[in-house]
Amino acid sequence: MNRRNFPVSAERIAADIDTLAGLTEPGRPYTRRAFTPLHLEGRSFLIDRFRQAGLVPHVDEGGNLIGRRVGKNPDLGTLMLGSHSDTVPDGGRFDGIAGVIAALEVVRTLYEQGIELEHNLEIVDFLAEEVSIFGVSCIGSRAMAGIRPEEWLSREVDGQRLSDGIVRAGGDPTTQDARSDIRAFLELHIEQGPVLEAERLSIGVVTAIAGITRIEVKIEGRADHAGTTPMDRRVDALVAASRLVLDIEALARTMASGKAHFAATVGEFSMLPNAANVIPSHVRMLIDIRAEKPADAKLFASALHKNATEIGSASGTTISINPISEAAAVPMNPYLQDILADIAGAIGAGHRRLASGAGHDAAFLARVAPAGMIFIPCRGGRSHAAEEFAETDDIALGASVLLEAVKKLDKEMSAATAAERH
Repeated sequence: MNRRNFPVSAERIAADIDTLAGLTEPGRPYTRRAFTPLHLEGRSFLIDRFRQAGLVPHVDEGGNLIGRRVGKNPDLGTLMLGSHSDTVPDGGRFDGIAGVIAALEVVRTLYEQGIELEHNLEIVDFLAEEVSIFGVSCIGSRAMAGIRPEEWLSREVDGQRLSDGIVRAGGDPTTQDARSDIRAFLELHIEQGPVLEAERLSIGVVTAIAGITRIEVKIEGRADHAGTTPMDRRVDALVAASRLVLDIEALARTMASGKAHFAATVGEFSMLPNAANVIPSHVRMLIDIRAEKPADAKLFASALHKNATEIGSASGTTISINPISEAAAVPMNPYLQDILADIAGAIGAGHRRLASGAGHDAAFLARVAPAGMIFIPCRGGRSHAAEEFAETDDIALGASVLLEAVKKLDKEMSAATAAERH
């Protein structure tokens, strides 16, 4: 496919993204957090665009904005496309919204071409995919899957509860029923990493959304005078921690050299008493582990325990390891992976399969329906920053893949259902 000869309109995509990018806190590009007036203003814009594309907009009980077009055979169920329009503080122009606008452009193209699907078609802007002011994320997609924790509703910030925020978004926090009519869910997203750009590829077919494990490590040494304690008589918690951090980095590099996605990061680090003339007595750090394969996360944890024991023994420190949280990896549907890869190849888009190290709404939709994702490149792999950038042509190419995937899924799934009934 000629990069300028798209079945979708790159110009419309760019214009809509520019409009939403303009809805940001003054002096803080790009900040449009969920549960704020700016986010609701962005949704008002999307509602207008949904209506122009022949969609009927509504907000579901989970606070998700949905545009719906009924199919010729509604009993077949729903094909769903979507992502999110909220941002992190001081975030980027494309994270999430590229997927919402690409999905909208698929519907506009079908509408203009006079193509009516057998299945219902829905476009979704999920509520609060990013970590919200309430400290939790993927609020809308969890609700759609029927797994939003009840205790979250009482979370309160500045006198506002999460339940209040959902009501203001148009939802109903008193109920959440898992959707059972979704036959396939597809999401386009910027990669938020450097792989596609480095390999000069246009499309990434996501194989899985990596599991996330967080482990807290505490190291106890002994506080002594920094000037009078001999170097060979110190129990320095920071030195022991530093050795462990280097071991973590080396271990993660080794594990990441395999075929499956793996990454480990020491993202939080603090020490006491944190004074220039006192040997550090306590260190706390938090390790973030992203693993496509659960076995890799377990192997890493086992090696971490072994290394910590050895370092503690050699340094005279006491090292404790405490698992904080664990979310399993979520594989994307193999059938949808194959369809997306086949279409990318058929239209001449360079592509590869890769796992996502970041979390996405698709991980929760996968609990109630076959789910698939495609990535498009972003410059330098930058994301969650004002420098985040994706080429309009790359978004349009991704939207073209979604368009063909929707048409193919509608045809193949309709035929399969008809065969089952006969």
